[in-house]
This record gives sequence, C-alpha cells and structure tokens, in this order.
Amino acid sequence: MSHPERPVAPDAEPSPPSDPRRWWGLGVIALAQLIVVLDMTIVNIALPSAQRDLGLTDGNRQWAVTAYTLAFGGLLLLGGRLGDLFGRKRSFIVGLIGFAGASALGGAATGPGTLFAARALQGVFAALLAPAALSLMTTTFTDPRERGKAFGVFGAIAGAGSAIGMLLGGLLTEYLDWRWCLYVNVPVAALAVAGAVVLLKDPGRRTGAQLDVLGAVLGSAGVLSIVYGFSEAESRDWSDPLVLALLAGGPVLLGLFALWQTRARTPLLPLHVVRDRQRAGAYLTMALITIAMFGVFLFLTYYLQGIKGWSPLRTGVAYLPMTVSMVVGSTQISARLLHRVPPRVLIMPGLTLAAGGLAFLASMDVDATYLGHVLPGICMMGLGMGATFMAAISTATARVAPHEQGAASATLNTMQQVGGSVGTALLNTIAASATTGWLTDHRIDLSQRTPQVKAALAEATVHGFSVATWTSGGILLLAAAVAGVFLNAKAPARKTAAPDDEAVPTPVHAA
Repeated sequence: MSHPERPVAPDAEPSPPSDPRRWWGLGVIALAQLIVVLDMTIVNIALPSAQRDLGLTDGNRQWAVTAYTLAFGGLLLLGGRLGDLFGRKRSFIVGLIGFAGASALGGAATGPGTLFAARALQGVFAALLAPAALSLMTTTFTDPRERGKAFGVFGAIAGAGSAIGMLLGGLLTEYLDWRWCLYVNVPVAALAVAGAVVLLKDPGRRTGAQLDVLGAVLGSAGVLSIVYGFSEAESRDWSDPLVLALLAGGPVLLGLFALWQTRARTPLLPLHVVRDRQRAGAYLTMALITIAMFGVFLFLTYYLQGIKGWSPLRTGVAYLPMTVSMVVGSTQISARLLHRVPPRVLIMPGLTLAAGGLAFLASMDVDATYLGHVLPGICMMGLGMGATFMAAISTATARVAPHEQGAASATLNTMQQVGGSVGTALLNTIAASATTGWLTDHRIDLSQRTPQVKAALAEATVHGFSVATWTSGGILLLAAAVAGVFLNAKAPARKTAAPDDEAVPTPVHAA
C-alpha cells in the first residue's frame, strides 16, 4: 500500500540515503550486545567450578560478579561520552578488542586476583562498548518502521541474553571447562570486530569538544558508590557503616554531578537528555524492571539446582522457552506495533503479563512441577518482557541529537546496572529474612541434620524465594504505572514532525 510523500520545502536538505548494509550492521551490533548481556549470567553458572579450581573462598567469590558490575555501572556515563567525542565506531571496536583481551586473561587466570582483575577490566571495556552499540543502532535506523524492526531484534537480545548465558554456561562448564565461559568471548568478539570494520558507518563526532573531567569523576564515583553499596549490603548488613556511607555518599556525589553539569562547557550528560518526560519515564521504567528481574533469575536458578537437583545444563535448557517467548514478543508483537501505537500501549500490558508470570513462580512450593508452574511463568515473563524492552529502549534513545546519543544510551545502561545491583541486594535480603522468619516461626533447629530438618530448610528456602518473587511482581506493576503516567507520547506514525527530528535534542511534549 502506497503512502503520500511528505512535502519538502524548496530549500530543505534531502535526507541522506539509507545504508544498504544497515541490516547486516544490525547483526554485528546485536552480536556485541549479546556478549555484554550474557556475560553477566554465564559466569554465574561457571562460578562453582571456578571456585574449586582457583581456591576462591565463600567470602570473596562474589567479586567474580561484583568486579564486573562495579566497573561497568560506574564507568558507563564516561564510556558513552567518550563515544560521542571520539566516534562511536571507534569506541565500539576498541571496546570489543579490550573485552576480548580481558576475557582471555580471565580464562587463563591462575588465582583469584587475576580473575577479579580480568572481570573488572571486562567491565571497563563493556562500559565503552554498550553505549556505542546502542548509539550506532539508533543513528543507523531513523525510519520509524525500520527502527521498530531493529529494536525488535535488539530488545530480544537484551531480554534473552541472560537466559542464553545460563544455557551456554551450562554447556561449556559441563562438557568443556569453566574457563571457556570466558574464552568464548574471544572468537565472537573477533567476528564482531571484522563485521564492524566492513559494515558499520560512524555517524560522526563532535569536533573541538573537550571531555568533562570533573563531571566524569563525580558521575562515575556517584554511580560506583551506589552500585558498590548495594552489592556489599548483600554480604554485610544494611546497617553496616560502610554500606550506609556508600548509599548516602552516592546520591550526594550525583547531586554535585548534576549541579556541575549546569555549568560545564561540555557536560558529560546534558541535562535536557534526562529532563524530557518521555526519556525520564523510560529510564525509570527500565530501572524498575531490572530491579524486579535480576533477583528472579537468581532465585529460579537456585530453585532448579538446589531444590530440584538439576544440573547446570538442564537448568539452562529450562530457560529456552523464555528466550523463545522474548523473541516472539519483540519481533512479532512489539516490532509490528511500535510505529503504530504509543509506547505505553505496549509497555503497560507487557509488564502486567510479566507480573502474572511472576505470580506463577511465586506460588511454587517444594513439590511444584516444571510444566505446571515454571514453564507458564517463564513464558508469560518472556512474552511480556519482549513486548516491553524494545518500546522502552526506543523511547529512551529517541529524539536525541546524534552527538548526544552516547550520553542517552549510557544513561539507559546505567539505570539498568544500578537497578540490577539494587534488585539483587534488595530481593536477596527479603528472601533471606523470609526464610529466617519461617524457620523461627516453625522452631526449626538447624544444628540437627535429620531428614526432617533438611526438608524444613528446603521449604523455608522456597518460602523466601516466594516472598521475594511476589515483591518482584509488585515492582513490575509499579513500573507499568510509571509508564502509564510518564510515557504519554503519541504513536510515531501519527506524528507530523520533520524527517530529521531524530537529530533534534529538544524535549518531546505530548498532548
């Protein structure tokens, strides 16, 4: 069906032709995004084997995960701005090469120190790579219809990466060695680098601009303080002086960062990027989603392996239906409707459906079956998240000037990282407290090792998971409410904006 062409003013510049290789370029970008996302879960599956091999203690093993999230979350704003200043394609390639090198170092680790350092180095380069990948995709696909399809693929990768990481981690750990959970990044990154050199085009960079050093220090320190505080809250106590200092100091540093951004000549994060109602709503929605979902994956993995006694491989396979559901939700629902309906029409029902899936998981007991509870729960979650992710990501990065795409993309990634740290610490604390309360109420003496006590401990553990999962469902419903209030933009197809609106950094004010 043909559509009438929009009239163009006589003195208007013609729109640049679309790159005929852009869809191949999307494959390269999606591959890089997959590396970053799955690396957050693939190591979790390999961690027990790595602990035995390298002699990690129960107290310091968390640094195999925390070192990565700290560096990643703390440096995202800086990484995004570096891409704006020095070129997204260059940052993308450097990030891939550095990530591959750090992965090889971690795979060859002979002790805890080397592994933790390698994981931190992975986070540093991921902070450069992730915003560059999202910025390249946003500036490559400006047509609303094509953008919907592109974000469908990207949303499916972002949503399914965690489940793919668990499956791949189980396969590599069970049939090869835990080190291959890190080594596998090297050939994949090499393929992505080759594709980037040939297929990707850099949309340009700001010339003559300087890096906001003070802003980089304040912003990175603020985010790092919050992420580290919540990470430590899981192993320490919420009343621990260090945890309190970190959680109080982080917002203070971010407040100073925001104040400085109003005065900096070249701000690290131009504040109009986050003042826009649509983007602010999308950022907050994604943060709440990540808070809710990170703990659920952890609880379900422990349930299947610890309570049901499943192997890592079988656990990874169990997540496959969720991955398929995410792909369907992204490519067959959201991608087809994103340019036709307002974003909240996709996000609100998607989050409500995902919350319903969590209700299935929260109602599980020790004897629950995979087909009766786990499968319907993860399929509802996958379908809902698939319909949600791409709409939220697209909204968070839309209508930003090309030279500020890195800052907008990095802010989105930062909200996800902070949300993940908050969710893991918060939900684990809720689960542990509920488990302890159940044992106390039932007067279980854990010093006894009878079969009855072991059965009671399993029941208490599942009760803790259930309470935390119900909390996650409530957080998803809160995210749906936030999207309903803030994301009031009209459908892209109904807008009458100029063809190059995607490059205009002015805020969107929907009727």
